[in-house]
Amino acid sequence: MIKTSKIILPTEKTGTIYIQSTNNNTILTLVDKNGLVKAWASGGTVGLRNSRKSTVHAAELAAEQIATKAHALGISTVSIYMKGLGIGKQKAVQAFQNSKLKILELIERTPLAHNGCRASRKRRV
Repeated sequence: MIKTSKIILPTEKTGTIYIQSTNNNTILTLVDKNGLVKAWASGGTVGLRNSRKSTVHAAELAAEQIATKAHALGISTVSIYMKGLGIGKQKAVQAFQNSKLKILELIERTPLAHNGCRASRKRRV
């Protein structure tokens, strides 16, 4: 009788990246498929303080840091969920596209009011 060996194909590790972008900061969280937080980064953790945390440069640095941590953990494909109206979302997604991570889906989860509570006044600059 001939023995046949099974060929086990390596499965890609998948993860989820949550981007929360506010007017003052951009926070990125890397979560595995079980929902456990594996890494997180923000404008403050990359070494920027005060108003520099709200820039697109801070979001890009935080995204690069998350991408390197994901690569170190063996995560190769990610789904990205974005939330908030800050300016750092697009630059963070561009940083993930430039890294070696494969993006499965981009999902916008910004809560938008369908009337309801009165919005705060607009800022006069």
